[in-house]
Amino acid sequence: MWAIVRMELKKNIQDKGLWFWTFILPIVFIIAFVSIFSGDEKTSYKEVVTQIIPGYTIMFAFYIMISMVIAFVKDRDKGMVSRIASTPLPIRDYFIGKWIPFLVIVLIQVAVLFGFGVIVYDLPLGDPFALIMLSLSLAFIVTGWGMALAVLVKTENMGIAMTQIIALGGAMLGGLWLPVELMPDFMQKISKALPQYWAIEGYKEVILADGTIRDILFNIGILLIAGIAGGFIALAAYPRFLRLSKN
Repeated sequence: MWAIVRMELKKNIQDKGLWFWTFILPIVFIIAFVSIFSGDEKTSYKEVVTQIIPGYTIMFAFYIMISMVIAFVKDRDKGMVSRIASTPLPIRDYFIGKWIPFLVIVLIQVAVLFGFGVIVYDLPLGDPFALIMLSLSLAFIVTGWGMALAVLVKTENMGIAMTQIIALGGAMLGGLWLPVELMPDFMQKISKALPQYWAIEGYKEVILADGTIRDILFNIGILLIAGIAGGFIALAAYPRFLRLSKN
C-alpha cells in the first residue's frame, strides 16, 4: 500500500497541470473577484473575503477529481489494475494507496489558499481546530467522490466533463459564488442538498461568527457521510472497473 502512496505522490508532484488547477488558477480567481466585489459599499470587506476565499477554495478542491480520474483510468488501460488484482494486495489497500496522496494534496491546497488569504487580505481564521476538522472533511468528501467517479467513468474525457458539472454546478447552486440568502427560494432549497453548501456555511460560521467545532458538527457530519458514500460506491463498482482493465 505504501509503495502505491509513494509512487502516486511522486507522479502528482511532477504533474504541472495539477499544480495549475490546485494553486495558480484559484489564486488568480481570488485576486480577480476580491478586486471586483471589494468596492461594493453594501458589503463589508470582511464578508467579501470570507465568501470568496473559502468559496473558491471549495470549488477548486473538487477539481482534484480530474487528476483522480486520470490516475485510475491510466492504471486500468495500462493493465496495472489487472496485475494488482493477481497479487495478494487487498483491493482495500489499493484504493487507500491511491486515495491518500490526493487527500494530502487537497489539504495542502486548502492551507495554501487560506494562507494566501491571511497574508494578502488579512482573512480571519477563527477557531483553528474547527477549521482543520472542516478542511479534513472537505478533503475527505472530494477524494471520496473522486474515487467513485474514477471507477465509474469509461474515459478520461467523461470524467473531466462530470467533474466540471459537479464543481461548477455545485459552486453555482451551493452558494460558493453568491451567498445562498441572495438566491431565489427554490435555489436555496436545492443548495441544502449539496456538500458545497455545508462546506461554505461551515467556514463562514467559523470565520465570521467565531464558531467552534460544536457549531459545525452537523456540517462535518454531512461531508463525512457523503465522502463515505463515495468510497462505498467506488468499492461496489470495482468489479466492473476490473473487467474493463486490459490484461
